[in-house]
Amino acid sequence: MANNIKQVMDIRPGKSMTTGQSDEHQRNWTERGWEWASKHGNYDRTRERLNFEVIKGGKVVPVDKSKSIPDRMAETLRERSIKDPNAGLTEPKFRTVANIIFGGSRERMHEIAFGGQKVNLTHGADNSHIRRNKDIELWAQDVYRFACDKWGEDNVIGFYVHLDELNPHVHCTVIPVDERNKISFNKIFGGNIYDFKERLFALHDELAKVNGKWGLNRGDSVSVTGTKHRTTEEYRRALSRECTVLEEQIGNDRELLRQLHSDIRLAEKRVKGLSTMIANQEQKKLELEEEIRTVATDLRTGKGDSEELQKRIAKLDYELQKVLENLSDKREKLAEADCKLSELKTLEAESKDKVESYREEVRLATYNLENQVRYRLAEAMVGDIIWEFRTHFQSLGKEAQSVFDDSLIKDMAERGEDIFKCAIYLFANYVDLATTFAEGHGGGGGGSDLPWGRKEDEDDRTWARRCLQRAHRMMKPAGGKSVRKK
Repeated sequence: MANNIKQVMDIRPGKSMTTGQSDEHQRNWTERGWEWASKHGNYDRTRERLNFEVIKGGKVVPVDKSKSIPDRMAETLRERSIKDPNAGLTEPKFRTVANIIFGGSRERMHEIAFGGQKVNLTHGADNSHIRRNKDIELWAQDVYRFACDKWGEDNVIGFYVHLDELNPHVHCTVIPVDERNKISFNKIFGGNIYDFKERLFALHDELAKVNGKWGLNRGDSVSVTGTKHRTTEEYRRALSRECTVLEEQIGNDRELLRQLHSDIRLAEKRVKGLSTMIANQEQKKLELEEEIRTVATDLRTGKGDSEELQKRIAKLDYELQKVLENLSDKREKLAEADCKLSELKTLEAESKDKVESYREEVRLATYNLENQVRYRLAEAMVGDIIWEFRTHFQSLGKEAQSVFDDSLIKDMAERGEDIFKCAIYLFANYVDLATTFAEGHGGGGGGSDLPWGRKEDEDDRTWARRCLQRAHRMMKPAGGKSVRKK
């Protein structure tokens, strides 16, 4: 059973940190926001008081909602004279944050967070009697030190521990700042999928040393579990389901936005109506005050009947008091209406952020599917081209065949698998392994003493093409001629 208790670490790049994400991490919601979150998510407001954050020095403090994560990020970048590469762009295009989740198996995390207390996970249950266990603070401090050691304490912008969801966990926001004092996700976390996975694998190993004393084990790698890659069709179906859920969420938020828009219009009408009422009452107040002054002057100077004038003043004073009471009531209602309108507009902005976030997820999912299909098509096309070349090459005369001497397509037809494998090692930046492989499979020519590596401005396609070209040269024998596979 103990072997099934695993640690969790998930790293997701982000081009920015939105206000909506920040509000979720800090639970900086209005009453309406909490109502929506409780209805649509696994949040327990009776446990929200148990949440905390870890700040510089590893101090455990209540969640500070006075400053959003984007504001914290902007402030630290400004203080350290670090340029945000997305500053001034209409749409952010550079990965400037890493959103990291730390946690573990639910049963063990509940033991760490709540000890022997039994939390009722039924939606809407009252857990106000639950108290926070000291161990969760100590575990969070250990993980915080791990994050600071890996990425620098100044770069850890937010470290929030949530105990109000189904499984206790940490949301850690890191700015990937390199040794040049520049933001570079590629340098800190990896510039390609292979590099990223390799670094993530190593990070899991290191984190396991921290989590070991808390009874959280490292998860098994794919090579151990035997998990296979999904087929394109399986991948497509999974993405289709994911996109369907996201579209439903977008639909729900759109409906919420429509309702919010209607509520905002009504709130604006109420504010306008109350403002008009107040203006009318203030005018009436001025008129009554002026009339009282006039009647009082008449009484003082002996104009008219004294008794009648006094009665008139008393009546006007009574009317003035009623107007003043009405004014006070309307001003109070206007303040409430203004506050409500502000809350509704804030909630509307948050909902718009969520819709945009969901749309981005759909776009990324679609993009991933497109890449998968593109990869499969390219794989099939290359295979067909090489097969056709092999089929027709032998029918060509010697002079025609000589045109293809030392060409990539001819060598691919003869030993394409070896060239591909060597290129894969290069793509993953395993230069020594690629060299060893080439030498062990008949290669050894065409090498270079020049530094090898991916250029900062190089996209995947260009980098892959360079790796294939270099692998082609490395797989040639020292004499320069290709080695025909038998």
